[in-house]
Amino acid sequence: MIDLGKRSVVGVMVDAVDYEAALARILRAAREPRPYSVSALAVHGIMTGVQSDAHKYRLNSFDLVVPDGQPVRWALNAVHGAKLRDRVFGTELMLRTLESAAREQLPVYFYGTTRPVLTKLASRVKQRYPSLIVAGTEPSKFRRLDLSERVALAESIRRSGAAIVFVALGCPRQEVFAFEMRELLPMPVLAVGAAFAFIAGEMARAPEFMQRNGLEWVFRLMQEPCRLWRRYLLLNPYYLFLLAGQYVGMRYSTSGSKPLSDLRYG
Repeated sequence: MIDLGKRSVVGVMVDAVDYEAALARILRAAREPRPYSVSALAVHGIMTGVQSDAHKYRLNSFDLVVPDGQPVRWALNAVHGAKLRDRVFGTELMLRTLESAAREQLPVYFYGTTRPVLTKLASRVKQRYPSLIVAGTEPSKFRRLDLSERVALAESIRRSGAAIVFVALGCPRQEVFAFEMRELLPMPVLAVGAAFAFIAGEMARAPEFMQRNGLEWVFRLMQEPCRLWRRYLLLNPYYLFLLAGQYVGMRYSTSGSKPLSDLRYG
């Protein structure tokens, strides 16, 4: 197990952990229970914090941020000597958490995406883990929730008996959601991005060799070029430029600035 705590990656604090350590932390919070915000960040997620001081504040307030992308793992190894052998891929972390939740009878709740995807997701995870308790599901409204809606949703989740909540709203909306819900839910809230679609069979995963070599972004860009070209062709080189600066000794602020409004990104 590797757990070296938080380390700065161009100003965003990422936990230098492996799967075993990340899972242990999540399950401990679920058993106690207590609020625990979790996100799996690849380069795009890191850069949302770089581009917005308010969002950097949110991300750096999370209890656990795992290195979802290989370039984030490489940064932890190169700059901080973490010696991580693998990334902590959000989808794989979700599956491992579900497996443990099934074994320990910790009910789970799925929030986000669409009702058809949620239906497929719940069916597939029940087939994979027959003893898993799915306490509830709720699709995204595809807009920001106001305070009264967040309070009502938190009450619904608590009444369901859930011990762990998984959220898929896309980055950075899901991290904003997890940040805002932290004080309303006494349980881990995991922002897992495309994990719902992957597990439900709605989205294809990159070949293993592309995942190992940090080329998953190429696969996704080929799938959705119009939506993703700015994210990858502009942000990836900028990330590498900033990371090179950190490698040679530049320091980036990790403080951020507290968001002035409830659900405002930036």
